[in-house]
Amino acid sequence: MPATPLAQPPNHRLLARVAAATLVLAAATPAAVAYAASPSASVSPTAVAPGGRVSLNVTGCGTKTGTASSGAFGDVRLTPGNLEATNLFGNATVFSNANSGAYTVTFECGGSGGQRVTVPLQVASGAARGGLGGSVGAMSPGQIALGGALAAGALGTGIWILRRRSRLT
Repeated sequence: MPATPLAQPPNHRLLARVAAATLVLAAATPAAVAYAASPSASVSPTAVAPGGRVSLNVTGCGTKTGTASSGAFGDVRLTPGNLEATNLFGNATVFSNANSGAYTVTFECGGSGGQRVTVPLQVASGAARGGLGGSVGAMSPGQIALGGALAAGALGTGIWILRRRSRLT
């Protein structure tokens, strides 16, 4: 019967070095990837009426300062959304006399000369919605009447139950 080689005990020093190198590489990779990638930005909503407000957000800057600018609302300073400054955000009000049409919003990371990204913004004709924010405009009169009837029925039932209890005691 041929001799079988004996299993070698694991080299603990080698395993510890490989584990340490892997840990260092894993810890450095997200930071390198975050700053190597170009930033991405968004404007919400993407279509707004003159006088309306938009939310501005940019991620991947790697800085704690930034600006957003557009012919629709001017310059806005962006602030960090968290301690790591992985995203910057702000709000802007579209000029009330802005002409309807397409505008670009330019996000700039850090000071002048920083990374830039642009996104579109559509200014629609008409005034900004106020009051209920359009929550009633999308409902039909029948739906509004049904909701009112259900609310009145619930109120009436509550009063009837309370009066009935007071008679029993």
